[in-house]
Amino acid sequence: MGINGKYSIGILLTFVILAGAMLYAFPAVTMITGVRGITETNFLLTRCIIWGIFFIVFLYSFIIEKGSFLLKKDIRYSLLFYIKAVICLYLICSIGGALLNVIIHFLVQEKISDKLFDLTSIFKNNYFLLIFTCFTAGAVEELLMRGYVQPRIEKLYNSPTLGIIFSAVLFGILHSTYGTIGQVVIPFFIGVVFAVFYKRYSNIKILIICHFMIDFISLMAMNFMNIKHLSLL
Repeated sequence: MGINGKYSIGILLTFVILAGAMLYAFPAVTMITGVRGITETNFLLTRCIIWGIFFIVFLYSFIIEKGSFLLKKDIRYSLLFYIKAVICLYLICSIGGALLNVIIHFLVQEKISDKLFDLTSIFKNNYFLLIFTCFTAGAVEELLMRGYVQPRIEKLYNSPTLGIIFSAVLFGILHSTYGTIGQVVIPFFIGVVFAVFYKRYSNIKILIICHFMIDFISLMAMNFMNIKHLSLL
């Protein structure tokens, strides 16, 4: 099998196991722990499963593709560039996401995700789980979506645009388990912004930091604000 065939299987493998984790991680963990519902322990174990998926894809790239996990070598930048890039990305994603949220609420009068309601209780004052969750999302999702999938799609079809769009669509779909339109559209928007940045500047660390910040600030706000009030933002 040629390298393009291996890339295709790797991309499909990534999507299938991530989709499987989104759908079946909680039922599987519930069977193991014997505790039903979203609890701190159950949620922590599902984050460990996400890390397991990353290591499966990493091993696939190392053993089957026989190459680097990141096809694009990270470019080094100054500390000032890191700070400016993270702040700019955060503002673009936050303001753009907020505007999209307003438009979606105006068009379909969408309610808050029930799953999001359930998550607020387990994060309440549990800072280890909150930080671990944010780091898991920032590191694993960026390494898989931008670091692994995007450049391989680009190489397969010789199209940077397809790499950007495909990785963003996949990123949006994988957030659909929250059960709302906004939780697909806004991650898709963020996925496009991040993918364009990665194509232009080739630095996955900045994206991991910014992704962590977006999730961390959002979850900290959920800790200190009533989610019904927070939804208005």
